[in-house]
Amino acid sequence: MSDQRVPDQRDLAPYAPYDALLLLSFGGPEGPDDVVPFLENVTRGRGIPKERLKEVGRHYFMFGGVSPINDQCRALLAALREDFAGAGLDIPVHWGNRNWAPYLTDTLREMVLDGRRRIAVLATSAYASYSGCRQYRENLADALATLEAEGLPLPRVDKLRHYFNHPGFIEPMVEGVLKSLDELGDADEPLRTGAHLAFTTHSIPESAADTSGPVHDHGEGGAYVKQHLDVARLVAEAVRERTGVDHPWQLVYQSRSGAPHIPWLEPDICDHLEDLHKEGAPAVVMVPIGFVSDHMEVLYDLDTEATAKAAELGLPVRRSATVGADPRFAAAVRDLLLERAAVERGTRVERCALGALGPSHDLCPIGCCPARAERPAAAGADSPYA
Repeated sequence: MSDQRVPDQRDLAPYAPYDALLLLSFGGPEGPDDVVPFLENVTRGRGIPKERLKEVGRHYFMFGGVSPINDQCRALLAALREDFAGAGLDIPVHWGNRNWAPYLTDTLREMVLDGRRRIAVLATSAYASYSGCRQYRENLADALATLEAEGLPLPRVDKLRHYFNHPGFIEPMVEGVLKSLDELGDADEPLRTGAHLAFTTHSIPESAADTSGPVHDHGEGGAYVKQHLDVARLVAEAVRERTGVDHPWQLVYQSRSGAPHIPWLEPDICDHLEDLHKEGAPAVVMVPIGFVSDHMEVLYDLDTEATAKAAELGLPVRRSATVGADPRFAAAVRDLLLERAAVERGTRVERCALGALGPSHDLCPIGCCPARAERPAAAGADSPYA
């Protein structure tokens, strides 16, 4: 008779069955020589000439060819490790990118060789969409296929749920808006009380927005628009509760990159600033709720282009902070990890979520955020790597 026993739940680490967390991000160039190769990675398969990529890369060249996203991932990685250690969680945290070093496949290979077999994945995208969710799942499937071809053991990877409405994501953004409003009020109190809030996120094709999220969320902009509107309401309501001022607000879009004949979500932030100026708005706070950190879409499209448009109009404008490596966000990631771990152990959990939509699903269902071309995707109900 074997003397082995089934482990008691009390014997398990709170993050069991997971033995590692993977921070999965987009990646970005870290010098001028990286820009075109990075953009070739981003646009692979689209047949875009190198000269066109150099033109597209001018935003990066304006900042020395460096995207801030990798440094921001390093900061978040450090914040997660600090938070986990402070909470007594002895679980390693790794980092891999879709489009630049450290590449996802290399990171997963390193984790497998280090003995990791059950990996929780946090993507640096808070909302449902093809590019913000399913494409990361496709990247995971590609990496697993490479490891399989190399004869390595395959880990199970589970993507943590969308966190757009977690208090640890919302609260830092609320404080960012309050700080921006105070900055407007330092010079002129009516600017602070009369300021409009422009909640910004990445524009995507209308067709991708309409089919974002599970099938039951399709229609009326799909989950992508619904989730952003819910976050905008949450932030605007929190600002009203703390200031006593009901600031007018609207969800707007930025960073469009598609062909002119394809409908993308509108209005664009710069067009919105022109409209607000015509309507007599005294000031605007741009609130980048669609972005986890201040990467290039924030640094150029808001801090440079939109701010220049506002200056041209004579419209006072501020841009509030993204969540970045805020300790409250790091604590939210810990909460998401422990929540999912408890679910995997068969334990009932109270899921933390604000707003009208409730907590998102753990497992992306079939038909969720479909791609134009069918490709394998890990960490979902349709995963070939269950």
